[in-house]
Amino acid sequence: MKIAVIGKGGREHALVKALKESPSAPEMYCFPGSDAINRLATPIPARDLPSLIDWMVSNKMDLCVAGEESYLVKDEGLANACSRAGIPCWGPVKESAQLEASKEFAKDFLLRHRIPTGQARVAATLEEARQFIGNNYPTVLKFDGLAAGKGVAVCMSKEEADSFLKEVFTDRRFGEGRLLVEEFLTGPEVSIFGALVDDHYLILCPARDYKRLKEGDAGPNTGGMGAVASRRLVEPEMMERIEKEIVAPTVAGLKKDGLPYRGFLYFGLMLTPNGPKVIEYNCRFGDPECQAVMPLLSGDLASFCLHGAKGEFAPEEISFQNGWSVCCVLASKGYPETSHSGDAIQGLDDISNASVYHAGTKWNADKNCYETNGGRVLAVVAQGDTLSEARQRAHNEIKKIQFHGMQRRPDIGFASFV
Repeated sequence: MKIAVIGKGGREHALVKALKESPSAPEMYCFPGSDAINRLATPIPARDLPSLIDWMVSNKMDLCVAGEESYLVKDEGLANACSRAGIPCWGPVKESAQLEASKEFAKDFLLRHRIPTGQARVAATLEEARQFIGNNYPTVLKFDGLAAGKGVAVCMSKEEADSFLKEVFTDRRFGEGRLLVEEFLTGPEVSIFGALVDDHYLILCPARDYKRLKEGDAGPNTGGMGAVASRRLVEPEMMERIEKEIVAPTVAGLKKDGLPYRGFLYFGLMLTPNGPKVIEYNCRFGDPECQAVMPLLSGDLASFCLHGAKGEFAPEEISFQNGWSVCCVLASKGYPETSHSGDAIQGLDDISNASVYHAGTKWNADKNCYETNGGRVLAVVAQGDTLSEARQRAHNEIKKIQFHGMQRRPDIGFASFV
């Protein structure tokens, strides 16, 4: 079996490793990949989506796995192009991927199918946004399009809202697009992952991520500074409610709307006093949640994804261990406002009790070491029978790694847990 994974970050590093270790022992390929991913998978010499499709056809790929969200909606869409070329793709077509690509599309879908979510209004201009916000703080502001995990702001004050509005409407940091002014919800957050094959679904191991930069949920939002995953993360009664009120209606809504879906679907939820509500959908695995979840997976992920991409639902092929997994992200100097490159990373060879996934690194052959090459640099992930064991191992191992300006949260696995 030949599998091509599309993406270049820590999530894709974790997916490539999990797929490669499947009992079916697939040959792994990647695009655009990274220096670390290229040690596990052969890089594909493509320039863009058309040349990627041509290469996969010429080299007889059996399966394409979508990692990054941007490829799902870029040009004609990765899954659409694969379908046209006769390549099974684990990832939704462009029309269905609008659940992530457009916050407005997702909100309309949720309300239309009566799936619990916060109320929202859509602002096309700065003036409209200010009018909709009024003096209602806290408020949640969401840029309508893709923004690499940085297009959402929870604003506790007018000053915070004005700062984000400037980014959206004046600086156009995320490009052209409208803004959702959304109801502020309270309660613990949880990430639920579904593997969807048409109108069938399997709920995977849940996770909880940490979006803010600093300890105690202080500082700016990031793409994610860490995550905790476990089948024991959510009580069984709550999981039953999530499946009944959110997952099953979503799958039914996709079918009713004529939106085919084969791939991972991320449900970002808030467990409010009034029950679980959807904050957002992502049409792929979360990052860094993927890095936390993959080490808990057992079975043949490669075979499961291949069957799913062909429309064959085979939930018996994978399962998840009952322990805990803690993922700690190391970020470069200046992140998230900027990122830093070229700083030598020390201590990677000393990691002995955890997995390391590369997100923003490059290999310096002259110095025989990895260097920083982006905002989120590495994820160190450890497991244990208990949460205490997993987080102790993760934090102990992470202390072995050093690079100039390194940022991390010492409360990953502690905050949000008793």
